[in-house]
Amino acid sequence: MNFFRIFVFTVIMSVLSIMTVAQKFAFVDSDYILDQMESYQKAQKQIDDLAADWQKELDQKMNEIESKVNELRKNELILPEDIKKDKELEITNLQQDLRTYQSKKFGVGGDLFKKRKELIQPIQRKIFKAIESLAKDNNYSFVLDKSKNSNILYADPKYDKSDAIIRKLKK
Repeated sequence: MNFFRIFVFTVIMSVLSIMTVAQKFAFVDSDYILDQMESYQKAQKQIDDLAADWQKELDQKMNEIESKVNELRKNELILPEDIKKDKELEITNLQQDLRTYQSKKFGVGGDLFKKRKELIQPIQRKIFKAIESLAKDNNYSFVLDKSKNSNILYADPKYDKSDAIIRKLKK
């Protein structure tokens, strides 16, 4: 009975070690790949330009509010109470409009988020398909990403397939 357990254990360990050895892996650096793609650079510039335009509008609105606040502070002692309240209400409304604008343009699910998704997602899909194709062509069990947000602490450069992905994308 003891012999049988040892035999089964040995067979299981042999199968597991063969399965482990048979698995192939590679890694890519998605940031490096994106930096090499002209379409990504154009999309990123378009997003940056749009964000800069919206930020200018935001700055103009903030300057307008600041100007009105300074004007009110300067004249609050001589203004009648009803006019003072009207100006305070106007400033409050402008501040609310500013927050709404900021959220609409830069908030989660805002216009910038939507534009980024619209422009970048097709590029990411294209990269994923190239990675998937490389993995299938070379029988990789795993393809890991070593870009700046990964948990890979060390990777031997011979397993880096980023340039192979770039070549696939250029075909």
